[in-house]
Amino acid sequence: MNDLNKTAVISILNKIMQYELSGVVRYTHYALMVTGRDRLSLSQFFKEQATESLLHAQQAGELVTGLEGHPSLEISIIEESNKHNSTDLLNESAEHEKQAVMLYKELVKIVDGASIYLEEYGREMVKAEEIHGIEIRKMLKDYSG
Repeated sequence: MNDLNKTAVISILNKIMQYELSGVVRYTHYALMVTGRDRLSLSQFFKEQATESLLHAQQAGELVTGLEGHPSLEISIIEESNKHNSTDLLNESAEHEKQAVMLYKELVKIVDGASIYLEEYGREMVKAEEIHGIEIRKMLKDYSG
C-alpha cells in the first residue's frame, strides 16, 4: 500500500459515497412517484435500490475512515426531470447506474497495483452496478412496444 495515493483514493471514495447517497434519495423518490400497472413491483424494486445505495455509501465511507480520511456529508446533485412514468424512471435509473460504474472504474484505475483489497472492492462494485444496469434494460424491454 506504499504506492497508494491515499488522497486520490479518499477523494474518489467520497465521490462514490456522495453519488450512492444521492441514489438513496433518487430511488426513494422513484418508489413514491411510480404509478400504473407495474407500481407494486417497480416501487419495491426502487425501495430495494435505495437500500442497496445506502449500503454502498456506508461501505465507501468505511473505506474512507479506514484510510484515515473524513467521509463527506454531501450528496451529488440530483436533477429532477419531473417525468414520472415507468419508462422515464427506469431510463433515469439506467443512467444513474452507468455513472456509478464510471466512478467505481475510476477507483479501480487509481488503486491498480497498489491495493488488492481496494481493487477487488472496486471490481465487485463495478460488477454489481453493471448487473443492475442489465436488469433495468431487461425491465425496459416491456415498455418498448
